[in-house]
Order: sequence, then C-alpha cells, then structure tokens
Amino acid sequence: MASFVPGVAIAQNNQGSSALVITNFDNHGNQAIRYSTVGDAIDAHDGEIALFNNTYYLYGTSYDCGFEWGNKNAPFCGFKVYSSKDMLNWTDRGYLFDATTKVWQTRCNGNTYGCFRPHVVYNKQTHLYVLWINVYDNVSGYRVFTSKTPVGPFVEVAEPKLAINAGAPAGGLNNGDHDTFIDDDGTAYLAYTDWRTKGTIVIEKLSADYLTGTGEFVKSVTNGQTEAPGMFKRNGIYYVVYSDPNCGYCSGTGASYKTARSPLGPWSEGKKISDNSCGGQPSFVSTIKLGSGTVYLFGSDLWNNAAKNEALANYYWAPLSFNADGSIIPMTCDQPFKVLGSKVTRLPSASGKYSFKGLCDINNGVQRSQLFIAKQSGMLKTVYINSFKTGSPDADLQVDIYLSDTAGRPKGKALATNTILKGAIGWSAKRQVIHPGIRLKKGTVYSIVLHSSTTVGCYGFTYSSDEANDPKLQFGKLQGDSFTPENNKQLNFDLIITPDKGRK
Repeated sequence: MASFVPGVAIAQNNQGSSALVITNFDNHGNQAIRYSTVGDAIDAHDGEIALFNNTYYLYGTSYDCGFEWGNKNAPFCGFKVYSSKDMLNWTDRGYLFDATTKVWQTRCNGNTYGCFRPHVVYNKQTHLYVLWINVYDNVSGYRVFTSKTPVGPFVEVAEPKLAINAGAPAGGLNNGDHDTFIDDDGTAYLAYTDWRTKGTIVIEKLSADYLTGTGEFVKSVTNGQTEAPGMFKRNGIYYVVYSDPNCGYCSGTGASYKTARSPLGPWSEGKKISDNSCGGQPSFVSTIKLGSGTVYLFGSDLWNNAAKNEALANYYWAPLSFNADGSIIPMTCDQPFKVLGSKVTRLPSASGKYSFKGLCDINNGVQRSQLFIAKQSGMLKTVYINSFKTGSPDADLQVDIYLSDTAGRPKGKALATNTILKGAIGWSAKRQVIHPGIRLKKGTVYSIVLHSSTTVGCYGFTYSSDEANDPKLQFGKLQGDSFTPENNKQLNFDLIITPDKGRK
C-alpha cells in the first residue's frame, strides 16, 4: 500500500534546469528507509555514491547475510552496488564479487576485523573501474580490484604497496578507513587512516593505473583520533572531511574538515562542521556535476544504535554549503533540501506518511495483526510484506489471513496460511511474497497476522507511523487472546486482487 519512499530525487525546475531534492527524515524526525525498485531496503553501508556516465552508483558493505562485527561465527556478506538515474529509484545490481568463497570468508568474516569501505573510481587511461576496500589481513590494509563496468564483476589484482606502515606485521590494525580522489589532471590520491598513530589521516599519491601507492605522501594531516576521510576539490581548494573523533558504529559523532592548495599540503587547521554528523558517522563526500553546477554531497551512516549487525542502518545525504571564502557552512541537518548548482534552499518539512521504520518482536509470544477492508470482490492473488530477522530464528515465519472484527481481532479459523522459510528472510528488510489464493468480498474486514513459534531471535517488519494513516486500518499486537491496537501505525504491505468478472 506504500508506493513512495522519501529519498533523493533529481527534478526539473521551471527553467528546465536539474534540481537535486533530498529528504532524510520526516517531520517527526524519523529516519527514512531507502528502498530499491523491487521494494527491498537498500543494504549498502559505509561506502559512497559515484557518478559514471550520467548514472549514480551506490556502493557499500552488505549486512543481510548476518554479518556482525565482533561475532566470531558471523559470515561476511560482501559488497553491493545499486544504480539510479535520479538518486531516488535504486536498482539492485548485486555483489561486486563473490564473497562466499573460503578465501573471502577467511579474510573478512566475524573472526577478523572485517572488510569495509568500498570506493570505486574510473581510470581514463586504462578504461577500467578500480575498487579499493579496507581489509585487515595483510600489511597495507587494502585490497584492489578492477572491472570493465561500474557494477563488476571486479577481479582482484596485486596487493597495493603504501608508504605508511609498510614494515608493520600483516593482519594487524595498520591502516583503516579511506577515500579515493581523482584530481582534474587525472592524478589519483588515497586518503587513509593510520591506526599505528592512533588515527591520523595520510594522503598518498597513487600510480598512474590507480592500483598502488607511489611513496609520495603527507602524513599527520590530522592529529589523531580521526578516521573516515572524504576528499574533494572546489574552486582550486582541496578539502578533506573526516570523522572527528573516530567512533566506529556510533550514532552521532563529529565531522570536521581541513583545506589545502595541494593534495600533499600543507593542510590548514581543522574546523568542525557538525557535532553528530546528523545522527551518524561520516562516510563520503561525492562530487556531483549537474547541468547548473556542482554539488558536494555529504553522506553519513546512521548506524543502528551501535548494533553489531547494521542491516537496519539508514543514511543521511545532504549537500554541503559554502561561504564566499570557501569555508564550509556548519551543517544544520534540516530537511529537505533543493539544490540548484551550488545554491541550497531549505524546503518545508516532509510528511511522515511514507517514512517507514523497522521493528523486530515477532516470536513465540508475540504476533502482529494488520486489518484491511476489501475494496472489491475477487481473488486475493498476492500479498507483499517487508520482513527481516534478528538473530537466528529456529522456526519459520507464518502469514495468515483471517476474517476480522473492526477492532483488528481475527475471527474463527484462518482463511489462508502461508509459510515463509526462515532461510528466505535476511537481516535487511526485504519484500516477501505470499499467494493466499482466497476470495475476498467487497467491504468485508480482514486481517493479516504475522506469527512464528521461534524461541530464538525474532522476525521484524516495517511500518509507517503517522496521523495521516487511515484509523480504520487498525494495526497492533496479538499476545494470546489479547489484542493491543497501536494508533496511527500501519504495516508496510501491498495487495493484488484479481476482481470477479462483472463486479467492481
């Protein structure tokens, strides 16, 4: 029943110029889950947005298979990419490479420090897309790949050699979060975190093929306790934005920046532009060239309350604004924005009607019920719901359809019972499909009931919470014979009904 989710859109203004409209929160301050074109929550974290050939690509780390940082039994899920023409409608393009192999599980699963931060750039000389990721199983702290397309498959090349910590032991905390930057003349640089100096930022020039370092570098761009650099250039000034302080998986840590006239410095003193990165941790600054100008899009990961599994984490995307002298204006985190070139205009708050949140509480003792009224008579062919899991449930998820009273309580026996296998549900919210195959009668009240006998973990769902929801479509919690309605809430679901012939 929900067909639109707040996000980022490219629109046309009255003069026909491109405008970038960005919405991250509703008017209640709730985060907006961003969905793919098939209705799955986007599962790509701590990466970046890149623009290649008029198409946007969102790269990130996946958590859907159950990766949990610090959980020795957790698998590594790999890196995903989504593509979009408007930064609102995202198509899932799959994984950048096969991470299910023994090699990659050994390098990146929960028994290690993990693998993070996919960044992709295009090399005009080699005509290859180059991927850098942060790993902790080797000396450099990175693995490098190439591909003929921005969506892969990416193939690993030789381990890069960097000037910093080149003599350190393999498999330790040597170098961390990074960013790749291409200058106007095609020269590439790697901005990265030196963990041996407790989190200072290093910038090193890369080889012509972008596959390794050159030994030309500047160290201690920051004084320490920082990470996650994002590098860009504007009006002849180089900028590096970074997490200040460093704080992995924090739901709100500071963001600062420095400037220089050369990538290798000297760099200015740092200036803070946010105390909490709008509820997250800095991830990237992307340079997006529109017809009317260039936008410098700041991104942060809105980590899910420092959970070890971040499949439910969302994103904050907003353009940076600048003073006449080139200094960055501190972020206000207001929403939404319309961007024309470098001009940023605040818009009225967005309605929360389409902002969905996730909740996981369906288990052996709790069921969820959503009432609906058949708008036409016919066959209920398909029901779509968004579902996910936390932990490792030991039973499947059941979706039943009942006749219902107007208060949302199911009546009698289930008209249809459907099972979604536990292995088909991931940690990231995805659209699940069931086919009840029952006939509905126009005007009759029914309810969708979600339940499971699992005694481990739980199943979750996404829902909207807004005064605009139809109060007749009651949603709530079932525990035994007790039904507790939850006002203004509505399950995220869709129905497909094949109408009876000759009836409306």
